Amino acid sequence: MVYRTRLHYTEDMKSFIWDRYKQGDSVWSIARSFDRSSSSIHGQLAQTGGIRPVPRKRHRRSLSLAEREEISRGIVAGLSVRAIAINLERAPSTISREINRNGGCSQYRAAKADQDAWDRALRPKACKLVLNRNLSAAVELKLKRKWSPQQIAGWLKHENPDDEFNQVSHETIYRSLFIQARGALKKELQDYLRSKRSIRRAKKSSLKGIGLGAMPSAISIRERPASVEDRAVPGHWEGDLIEGSNKTFIATLVERHSRYVMLAKVKDKRSETVVSALIKQARKLPDELYKSLTWNRGSEMSDHQRFTLETNIKVYFCDPQSPWQRGSNENTNRLLRDYFPKGTDLSVHSQKKLNWVARELNERPRKTLEYETPAARFNACVALTD
Repeated sequence: MVYRTRLHYTEDMKSFIWDRYKQGDSVWSIARSFDRSSSSIHGQLAQTGGIRPVPRKRHRRSLSLAEREEISRGIVAGLSVRAIAINLERAPSTISREINRNGGCSQYRAAKADQDAWDRALRPKACKLVLNRNLSAAVELKLKRKWSPQQIAGWLKHENPDDEFNQVSHETIYRSLFIQARGALKKELQDYLRSKRSIRRAKKSSLKGIGLGAMPSAISIRERPASVEDRAVPGHWEGDLIEGSNKTFIATLVERHSRYVMLAKVKDKRSETVVSALIKQARKLPDELYKSLTWNRGSEMSDHQRFTLETNIKVYFCDPQSPWQRGSNENTNRLLRDYFPKGTDLSVHSQKKLNWVARELNERPRKTLEYETPAARFNACVALTD
């Protein structure tokens, strides 16, 4: 067996790793550049939770190594503190403190004094969540309710508009979760994040693509009225199925204007089953709040004409391989995986449980709604129809 020598990463190597990582390259592909295993690169990234550390810089007024060498030479030459200060155009008190804090004239060494000063300067500012434990407790509570850091930050700003001490940015929350040296939030709280990752990843690394089949007699999304596109008018929905193990499914519906969510239990993926469940859901709402439905080209909606006939709701279908055309629904399905993980049996969940999950999502503040909740926005629309 051939053993490789341990690789000590230089600052340039570390910079290269961070550049590749932030571009969205995988840990495995970065590791190949150094002929190392992925765990070697992961160890470098995990030290700061996948967050690139800010490069350290000396303050422009700090003594430089060259100045410390001049101090050392001055001491050897027998110059006074004042004479050394004049040569360096520094205050005598600056030179005096420098010599005294580094062992006095008899023990002063320029290189060691310079390194000690660099080490002493490493005093990170205390995190806001450490200084304000009430704020930290509020953040922890919302994380346990599966709120995202961005939702928490927006909610805090909405609740305390004139009190910056009780506000915190979503970036501070993320950094406190992933950089445990801060001591602000427990590592276990990472499990409540939707990504379930132990370190942060670049946005570019999460691009996905899926394919969709053909749909006979489908009305294309391109024929959808312009009033639907700008989300100004309520009553236009997006729908899909999420799948679990043993071919179990849940139908998901999202209203485009308010992002209000409804869930329907279905026993299988047959079009007759799905369409019947959607008809039942549609009859729970006023006609003014259910005008159209946009779906993908899955076979479960092959009976879409029956749905339109019984509800007078038009169904529009996305283009093939274009899930982004149902963006609100795609995002909602991702959120629902917190409650219904992939590979689990979805048939064990009752309609009552689905209603509870929908209510949880509808009571979360949303950035796209200026941190109003979908429930509040949708209820306002209901009130206008009464």
